[in-house]
Amino acid sequence: MQRNCGEYRPPEDLPEKTETEAQPDESAVTVETGSVRPQDARHLIHCLTVIGQVEGHFELPSENKTTKYEHIIPALVAIEQDRSIEGLLIILNTVGGDVEAGLAIAELIAGMKTPTVSLVVGGGHSIGVPLSVSAMRSYIVPSASMTVHPVRMNGTVLGVPQSLTYIDRIQERIIRFVTRRSRITAEDFRRLMTNTEELATDVGSVLSGQQAVDLGLIDRIGTLSDAIEGLYELIETLPPRYPEPKKGNNIG
Repeated sequence: MQRNCGEYRPPEDLPEKTETEAQPDESAVTVETGSVRPQDARHLIHCLTVIGQVEGHFELPSENKTTKYEHIIPALVAIEQDRSIEGLLIILNTVGGDVEAGLAIAELIAGMKTPTVSLVVGGGHSIGVPLSVSAMRSYIVPSASMTVHPVRMNGTVLGVPQSLTYIDRIQERIIRFVTRRSRITAEDFRRLMTNTEELATDVGSVLSGQQAVDLGLIDRIGTLSDAIEGLYELIETLPPRYPEPKKGNNIG
């Protein structure tokens, strides 16, 4: 019987999806979130990238390379729940961005039981500093740099004392987080933020990879292979996130 284009086809006549078609499109996931999960490895780790500018409550122009926090936050929640993911590698090359969005991501990473390692390549500037120290262990390549500066505000700012107090409180939140998650002291971090001798049109400091390690901001100099080996070490030495429940005797 010949079928017309608009004729109803019962379910049994529909072609079955192949195994490849039924699986989620891995490339689409990678493009959307910048995340990759290698399958054939010593341990199954998830690679998460923080690149460009961290986008917060306001959408940036389309020509800007951004990391959207509404993509990163649910990805972190899924990673923490997924028993098959043994570790998280965070690769950073960011110019900074929205302070509250960056701190939100950093706090989530810091609160994970999943073993986490960060690797700064290129740059970990501004709010990238809290993001880089949020992991259990942090690395930076020798050629990378980090910029530490006071909080900046764009747009209209009221010229009243309350505005300065608000900015100062935000800076204190950043200082507390960074000093809690690294070996740098609050005094040294404030000194770097208020330095007037390095940046021509701004206040702050630019640190090379080795300087960041020497000051205690980053744990160690390393490459990609070093960061992966460090993550493997954490996976193999830390207790499991979700230990298997003990099987009790069934009564009855």
